[in-house]
Amino acid sequence: MSPDSDDFWFLPLGGTGEIGMNMNLYGHDGQWLMVDCGVIFDKNTDVDGEALPATQAHVQMADPHFIVERRQALVGLIITHAHEDHIGAVAYLWPQLRCPVYTTAFTAEILRRKLVEAGLEKEVPVTIVNGGQQLSIGKFDVEWVRLTHSIPDPYSLVISTAVGKVFHTGDWKLDKAPVIGDGFDSERYQQLANEDIDVMVCDSTNANVAGQSATEASLYKGLKHHVEQAKGRVIVACFGSNIARLHTLAKIAQETDRHLGLLGRSLINMMSAARATGRWLYGNSLVDSNYLSLLPANTVLLVATGSQGEPRTALNRLSMNDFRDLQLEPNDTVIFSSKMIPGNELAIEALIERLKALKLNVITAETSIEPIHASGHPAAEELKQMYSWVKPKCAIPVHGEFHHLQANAALAKSGNVDKQLLGQNGDLYFISPVKGIRRRAIKTGRLGLVRGKLQKID
Repeated sequence: MSPDSDDFWFLPLGGTGEIGMNMNLYGHDGQWLMVDCGVIFDKNTDVDGEALPATQAHVQMADPHFIVERRQALVGLIITHAHEDHIGAVAYLWPQLRCPVYTTAFTAEILRRKLVEAGLEKEVPVTIVNGGQQLSIGKFDVEWVRLTHSIPDPYSLVISTAVGKVFHTGDWKLDKAPVIGDGFDSERYQQLANEDIDVMVCDSTNANVAGQSATEASLYKGLKHHVEQAKGRVIVACFGSNIARLHTLAKIAQETDRHLGLLGRSLINMMSAARATGRWLYGNSLVDSNYLSLLPANTVLLVATGSQGEPRTALNRLSMNDFRDLQLEPNDTVIFSSKMIPGNELAIEALIERLKALKLNVITAETSIEPIHASGHPAAEELKQMYSWVKPKCAIPVHGEFHHLQANAALAKSGNVDKQLLGQNGDLYFISPVKGIRRRAIKTGRLGLVRGKLQKID
């Protein structure tokens, strides 16, 4: 199966009809371009991707067999941003793909660290792209367009061929006060309305959420209030990739005369990458975890991994008095600056019960009067806004389970987008010469990492 010179195709191998492990292919004139190459973590895997003792596959990714069989036609891999569900499989799968990689600076730094661990740093050709830049990758012309998300350097893509043009959003939101970064490029989005965008391939994660997502800047008031009210230590659980949230907490630590510390390898790694690429504005203001137990409790503000109740994370160990550098005490405060990801309910509830049994004050996004968490994905009004700006001829919802895709399609239809194509991994979407979909065009599946080796998962 190969596209000819009149064809422009979209083929998702992962991330359509499910949350996570995004892997997408665009095909034109005998060539393929891959966008994103991510993983998903089993519920019994910690936030750093370290498997607990067992034989099951704790780290899982889309099976790339279709494109591996056509490797000579794969002209490149673009990584839109550095979240694990978009970047996490590169180090595992690149030896099979062996293609050039294109991404922006912060994402490239995160990727570099992964490639170093895998012994691939000197083998993988990585091109660092600037925002707004345009590159020709084989027969695809690609433009990187600024947007906002819950991690530095997220970009959408305008992918053009001789026969059609796609706006691929990646993960995004319309955050007017993102704390760090340049913000989204609404002017460029509106210009696209005059450029005959055939298809908008769009994030659906929060399509069934009414209204608009909160800005990162709006969380400062609520987080600061809870820190100011706390009598002992404060531990904030949040997603480690949200450097903007860490900036807010660093500012609050300075204003409340508290020492800021990070607990968890993934948090420390993200912070180091942010510092290396100029995304961290607070210098070397962090306290080494070895000294945390020596500081008065009311002078400490910690950020910890484990907001989803993952085993072996810092917060989980603290809840069991099993963290090497510190033990929590009654009247310490734990703030969950995060949302509950579906599927993690029982683990989070058990974690909160353990924390309360230690006589800690526990504050969640649901119990806080002021907002203390903001999603990185667009709610319904933001989706409507983007459709009204770009005015694509067709919408292809991705990044979500089927009910998310349906909600996205309904919003596109209400915004006068003529056609909506709903499908799943392995369906072949036709962009040109006609728009349509061929169900189950290829067989898709998953690979899992078991004892350091990849194997197929039934």
